[in-house]
Amino acid sequence: MARFLVLWRTNPAAPWPREPSEYLKLDEKMFAAIDGLIKRGEVKEFGFFLDGTSGYGIGEGESTDTFRSVSMFSPYILSEVHEIIPYEKGKEITIALLKAQIAAAKK
Repeated sequence: MARFLVLWRTNPAAPWPREPSEYLKLDEKMFAAIDGLIKRGEVKEFGFFLDGTSGYGIGEGESTDTFRSVSMFSPYILSEVHEIIPYEKGKEITIALLKAQIAAAKK
């Protein structure tokens, strides 16, 4: 199962409500969607950065599920999604690549 880091930020060009009561309704819908993703185990961690307009999420699953999840918040939220390669796997690949380069240079 793949892990993903999602960096999100509010989209200033989105059609945000001007009335606080309407803004609250929109936020409550988005929070409910995030709560649902957490309950289903698709989002393992979610947080806000101190600017109050951006944050992060860490999720697990298929890339298509992650695409669906971040798309639910469009056009209000812009997302930057990165698949996470675990440290041990990244280390293994890096060492194998360097050894292959060394071997190729000896030929």
